[in-house]
Amino acid sequence: MEKELCIGFYKTPPLWLKEQFGIVQFQFPTIDFSNFISETIPEQLRLGHKMEHVFEQLLSYSKDWKVLAKNLLIDKGKIRIGELDFLMNHRASGENYHIELAYKFYIINPKITEPIHRLMGPNKRDMFYTKLDKLKEKQFPLLYSEEISKKLQDLRVNPIEVKQQACFKTQLFTPYGSETISIRPLNKNCINGSWIGFDDFNTSEFKKLEYYIPFKQEWVLSPSANRTFATHYETLLDINLRMLKENSPMLWMKRPNGDLEKLFVVWW
Repeated sequence: MEKELCIGFYKTPPLWLKEQFGIVQFQFPTIDFSNFISETIPEQLRLGHKMEHVFEQLLSYSKDWKVLAKNLLIDKGKIRIGELDFLMNHRASGENYHIELAYKFYIINPKITEPIHRLMGPNKRDMFYTKLDKLKEKQFPLLYSEEISKKLQDLRVNPIEVKQQACFKTQLFTPYGSETISIRPLNKNCINGSWIGFDDFNTSEFKKLEYYIPFKQEWVLSPSANRTFATHYETLLDINLRMLKENSPMLWMKRPNGDLEKLFVVWW
């Protein structure tokens, strides 16, 4: 599973290209997986922390980068005010980088006019624009805080010379059956499936199809037929329990011709 997770992460496109919103997108190096052997990732970690392990493995494997520090904690007295995800050194140029990592699943709500406000987590608790504000207003300024200066000195890193970027990989989901939605200036290659409300899912169109409910870490992967798929009725029973907990599951949906798609069923 670890290698699948690494490949899935690598193949996930960045949410924007080059520079948008005043933030430069990290350009991931080319990875040849033919000889890649993944390291064990602790099973108990949340998906976001697993992605940090994946990011570090891939960057180290590429030989282009050296990890100077990761999850660099910043305390003010007894209060933790934040952390830096990664401090990296680009071997060829010798330049140092501060990289903030994000791996997100967002549905697109076309009822909202502003593109960056359209993106939200399937449970409506994770908004792209709030993450963007956090990066700009909190995460990146931490590099220049007095509280981290001693740690940077120990690493022989001058914060003034550090380049700050985001590695912001995302899977986007459009309303089921919708026409093409413009998401400029975001990367349309991030669109990876669709979403639907529970009542709409419980209709005749979906009853002839089969479904697999992936575990959270499998969300990163491309859908695979080598899973045990269930009927619509069996899947509906499981989804109904999740709806009561205000939890929106991802499904791998298999059509009669064998085609596979990702579909979120949202509780709201």
